[in-house]
Amino acid sequence: MRDPPVSTTSPLTRSTPSAVTLSQLQRLEAESIHIFRETASEGERPVLLFSGGKDSVVMLHLAAKAFWPAPIPFPVLHVDTGHNFPEVLDFRDRTVERLHIRLKVASVQDYIDDGRLAERPDGTRNQLQTVPLLDAITEGRHDVVYGGARRDEEKARAKERIISLRDEFGQWDPRNQRPELWSLYNTRHRPGEHVRVFPLSNWTELDIWSYITEKGIDLPSLYYAHERDVVSRDGMWLAVGEHVTPREGESVETRTVRYRTVGDMSCTGAVESPAATAQDVLAEVMTSTLTERGATRADDRVSEAAMEDRKREGYF
Repeated sequence: MRDPPVSTTSPLTRSTPSAVTLSQLQRLEAESIHIFRETASEGERPVLLFSGGKDSVVMLHLAAKAFWPAPIPFPVLHVDTGHNFPEVLDFRDRTVERLHIRLKVASVQDYIDDGRLAERPDGTRNQLQTVPLLDAITEGRHDVVYGGARRDEEKARAKERIISLRDEFGQWDPRNQRPELWSLYNTRHRPGEHVRVFPLSNWTELDIWSYITEKGIDLPSLYYAHERDVVSRDGMWLAVGEHVTPREGESVETRTVRYRTVGDMSCTGAVESPAATAQDVLAEVMTSTLTERGATRADDRVSEAAMEDRKREGYF
């Protein structure tokens, strides 16, 4: 019996299919989609926090890709302070209508009207969102809550992992975080607790704008250059309107500005910019040395630990 032929080609030199190389954005997109699929399958009543801001818009876009061709299998929740930019609210409503998703709104104004919350002396409402948020999570029995926070935004957010366990009071303990080895995400929790999930945790502002540019994602118009009446306060340009009026010594100016982040009109500053397209904004972000929250959010300047204090109380 003849012996079988012996190969003279070393296994190390045999031709193999070329490895697929993913770009930075493709890796981030794949990770976020994986997070959505893994955690949604483990949750009973997930919900996605959607403000109409750029991060939540990208997060919603990724959720739609994760479950396509099926619809997004959970509602979106917006905590409405009553001081939101009209452009953002209009965009929010158009987006949920286009995607045929259910919108749940928790209104800070309702809590003020019935006495459950009181207006702050400084007139801002961002810090009043925590109670309506936690109540909405409890009433909806939401056990998995998706948020658009990124680690590069602020040092307290840099401490938090992709899965953030919240106790029965919605509080976060930075000393009680679970390991996330090999992209395994533990969403287990006791009755009354829930987990916050941050699919964009490893993204940066530059990644967000690169993705928006590459995918042609629509955003509220205030993210791009436009003329607006503003006053200079605490090193920021605040939009003049119902919720911000000039103080003694402040003068109203018309400037060409855009917004890097979206929050209360009373605490979110604009930056002077001629950037009228996503490509223009991307070029600006490439040269920026300050995060968007560090440059334009007055509520983060209350103290060095302002964000961490709020997160401990149940904030986003």
